[in-house]
Amino acid sequence: MVDEHYKTVKEVADLLKVSEATVRRWIKARELRAIDIGKGWRIGSRDLDAFLQGHATRPAQDTGGGLALPGEAAGQSGFLGQKGDRPAR
Repeated sequence: MVDEHYKTVKEVADLLKVSEATVRRWIKARELRAIDIGKGWRIGSRDLDAFLQGHATRPAQDTGGGLALPGEAAGQSGFLGQKGDRPAR
């Protein structure tokens, strides 16, 4: 843990193009793990990676080419807006 690189709240905010207040809100909500050192929080590179993976829309993986749309894995067309794509009311 000591050899891990740590970023400040400002560095994480700049990296992710969000405000420092947003990063602090993630820390306060325990979504982003951070360590309180001295004057401010420090975020470990592993903790930031885990946070980003937890907020991904889907796991990163090589599908063998092309982008799979929702439903394609189940043999559906993948085109949105077709009849039957919307839930019944």
